[in-house]
Amino acid sequence: MKAALRFRYGPPKKLVVKETDRPEPKRDELLIRVYATTVNRTDCAVLTGKPFVLRLFTGLFRPRFPIPGTDFAGEVEAVGDGVKYFKKGDRVWGFDDNGLSSQAEYMTISEKKAVLLIPNGISYRQAAASAEAAHYAYHFIKKVSLKPGQQVLLNGATGGIGSATLQFLRYYGIDVTAVCATDHIPLVKSLGAVRVIDYLKEDFTEDTARYDLIFDAVGKSTFFKCKKLLKENGVYLSSELGPYSQNILLALLTPIAGGKKVKFPVPLDIKASLKFIARLTEEGKFNPVIDRSYPIDHIQEAYTYVASGQKIGNVLLILSGDQK
Repeated sequence: MKAALRFRYGPPKKLVVKETDRPEPKRDELLIRVYATTVNRTDCAVLTGKPFVLRLFTGLFRPRFPIPGTDFAGEVEAVGDGVKYFKKGDRVWGFDDNGLSSQAEYMTISEKKAVLLIPNGISYRQAAASAEAAHYAYHFIKKVSLKPGQQVLLNGATGGIGSATLQFLRYYGIDVTAVCATDHIPLVKSLGAVRVIDYLKEDFTEDTARYDLIFDAVGKSTFFKCKKLLKENGVYLSSELGPYSQNILLALLTPIAGGKKVKFPVPLDIKASLKFIARLTEEGKFNPVIDRSYPIDHIQEAYTYVASGQKIGNVLLILSGDQK
């Protein structure tokens, strides 16, 4: 099979595409023919081994898995003798932020992990684009008590996490003020933003409105810069650790002080997130934003583009032209 490979942490140029042996499924595993996967922020972190704490899960000195990739959508090619809930021919998708070796034409995964059937009517590309970023989006906002009509400021509303968060917040009846660039205003309005701040023309931290929640989906602000925008018991969330990993410490300290606080939930229950995403997708309440697609032979270009911070929504890696 054709697969992307790298044996040391580093930049995208470390990636090479080669022929390698197809994996064999163990007793509880599925062998999956991968049709689509994404190149995402998690993949970029696993590729570079930064932040260093990530290496506790992916390999301390070198990557535990030479084939990168954290999400997938594909077809079950074969199953191990102990598999109970899937069969050959099933259309499936899934995610694991510790790595799945999914940037290859074939991969294996235990049926006990976060792997689900793809909802009817949803393409492989849509399914792949609904995993990594949408999982983080849902996990973050479900840790905050929100009610219909409340006000949320969403920075980075056009990224993979931001575009999913915007749709989830609108599903819950939240009024969202989205921060984005001029060219992307029509997109965030189509996703449900009730107000838009163009960061190319104004600093959103100088806004005069007050919010129940501020979610920085790109991690480019800080609690202290945004604190004045929060209501008395407002919450600040960020998708990043913040300078010197301060968001973890603030998440421990600010609830003790009372009033405005930081929350930094650890996104663990991937299967629950995917079930929620699948339900909203079936109801027509969520549709992942897809920026562009690359063939696997252009994987270095795909990673370079994602790492540049320019992407809108999700970037796909296409492993097979045989898309059913």
